[in-house]
Formats: sequence, structure tokens, C-alpha cells
Amino acid sequence: MLYFLADLSGHFSPLNVFRYITFRTGGAIATALLFVFWLGPAAISVLRIRQGKGQPIREDGPQSHLLTKRGTPTMGGLMILAGVLVATLLWANPTNLYVWVVVFVTLGFGSIGFYDDYLKVTKQSHKGFSGKSRLVLEMLIAAAACVMIAFIATPGLANKLSVPFAKDLLIDFGWFYIVFGALVIVGAGNAVNLTDGLDGLAIVPVMIAGATFGFVAYLAGNAIFSNYLQIRFVPGTGELAVLCGALLGSGLGFLWFNAPPAQVFMGDTGSLALGGLLGTIAVATKHEIVLAIVGGLFVLEALSVIIQVASFKLTGKRVFKMAPIHHHFEQLGWTEPQVVIRFWIISVLLALVGLSTLKLR
Repeated sequence: MLYFLADLSGHFSPLNVFRYITFRTGGAIATALLFVFWLGPAAISVLRIRQGKGQPIREDGPQSHLLTKRGTPTMGGLMILAGVLVATLLWANPTNLYVWVVVFVTLGFGSIGFYDDYLKVTKQSHKGFSGKSRLVLEMLIAAAACVMIAFIATPGLANKLSVPFAKDLLIDFGWFYIVFGALVIVGAGNAVNLTDGLDGLAIVPVMIAGATFGFVAYLAGNAIFSNYLQIRFVPGTGELAVLCGALLGSGLGFLWFNAPPAQVFMGDTGSLALGGLLGTIAVATKHEIVLAIVGGLFVLEALSVIIQVASFKLTGKRVFKMAPIHHHFEQLGWTEPQVVIRFWIISVLLALVGLSTLKLR
């Protein structure tokens, strides 16, 4: 809402600074960070009391987790979502429809994840919401978001896929793009969900991807920069940089409490919502393929599960010692900090590769 202070700049010129996306992005980062710092201790205390035994730990997972992670509360994603929502409402332009579409998906996926976490905690079982029902709800939310994006977007871009490294190549999907975009959003949500298995493992790559897409959104929404870089100009998407700033600040605040040994897990409440957020921004900015590069770690985690399940069903043999793949490396003898930090490094490298697509055309 602070955006409207710029309307008073005629009476007090310094207020014009609220028109600048970069200034409001910085404000969103600081606000979300401080809000989660303030909210964290009380939220963790309430979650611990309410949940009792905390998040149930898979019996078929790494045996060390049964000792080190048992009793840790989950649903910490509520802290992240609260920080993102407060900072976005405070600093983003409320008349920008792209912002509301991303908020819609984030809260929708977060609600599904919350219900899944609730079932797991109350039943003390790692089996929560029915997988098929969950996917149907996710697809409905994602498809609705893609329809809204199609109506908001410039007509010439609405149903087209932009290909990185090619400045003039657009693939027209027609209305099938709604299905394609929904699959991108749902895939991103579930890929982040699968990555969330070790302390700090998911939140840092999410922040890296969020910061990268904040930069992408700012450039794609700026006519001068997008023309210089020869990327698709998508009017209005620059405002999503503010939302990405809110994600970055909330993520940093949450990491304070999620750093090993974690005081709280984000749970499906956070991982589904944050993945959906990233997927929706990628669809809105026409950088869906770039998301697969920047979020390559999430793709790798999801593929490891798909390969493991397919291999076992077809041949009766497992490709990995355990899936998702971060558990495979634990079984190979890597310590949890080694897995987490090395995966962070991979995320940084993939983000740099993704950013290179903006210039190499």
C-alpha cells in the first residue's frame, strides 16, 4: 500500500521514491526478514505445543533422521508465507494483476500443503493427503492462474513459449498453453516439495531461484532493458520483483530457524507454496525453460524419484540407494552439512547459467 505514497510526491517530492521497483524491492526484503525474525520464536513455540511429537519421520528413510529430527515441529512454511504476504501487501503495487495471480497460487498451494501437514501430524504418519486428489486441486489452481495470465498478458505473447538463446523463436501453443503452464507450476511446486528433506536444503535454492527470477522479472517488465537484452517485454511483470524480494527476506528469516539443527521444518505448507510461486512467475515472465535451468536442482530431485519408482516397478531394481537423490548421497557417506552446502553450490552455478540465457542470444 506504500506505493500510493508516490501520489503525494507533488506535495513532498522525496515520496516519489515509492514509484521505483528497486526501492520497494529492498523495502520488501527488509520488511519480510524482520517480520519473520519477530514472528519466528512465538510461531515455533505454538507449533511445538500444538503438534506434540512434531513431524513424523519416515521409517524407511535414513536411520540417523529418526534420532536427530524426531520431535521437530513442521508447518514452518506459515512463517514464510506470512512474511511474503505482509511485505507484498505493504510494498507491491496493489493494482498490478500479476501480483495477485502469484499470491493466489501461493496461498492456494500453501493451503493444500497445510492440509497435508495437518493430516500427517494428527495421524502421526508420513502419508497425508491423497496424492491424486492433491494433484487435481493443484492443477485446477494452476490452470486458473494460467487463464488469468493469458488474459492479462500482451495478446501476442499470451499463449506462446519463449525459447532461451533464441531471440526470435516463439512457439505458439494456442489454448494448450494453459495445460502446459499449469504443468510448469504444479511441477515446480512438487519438485521443491521433494527437495525439502534436510535442514536448509530447500530454502536456500528457493531463495537463489527467487532472487534470479526477481532480476528476470524486473528486466522483462522494463521496455528498455528487455529491448537491449532482446528478451520478451512483458508489461507489468517488473512488479513481481517486489514479491521476489519478499520471498528472499522471508527465506532468510526462516533460514535462521531452519539452519542445522533445525528448530522447525517448512513442511508441505512452505515447499508446495514456494514452488508454485516460482512456477507462476516463470509462466508470467515467459521464462518457463529458464526455470528448469535455474531450478535444475529441483528438477534433479524430482527426476531421481521418478527414475527410482519407474525402475523398481519395471525391473524390481533401484537405481539409487534411496530417493530423493539427497538421501542417496547420505547413504554414500556424505554428512548432512556436506549434502546441503554442495547442493547450494550447485544451485548458485545453475542460477548463473540461467542468467546467461538473458544475454547469449
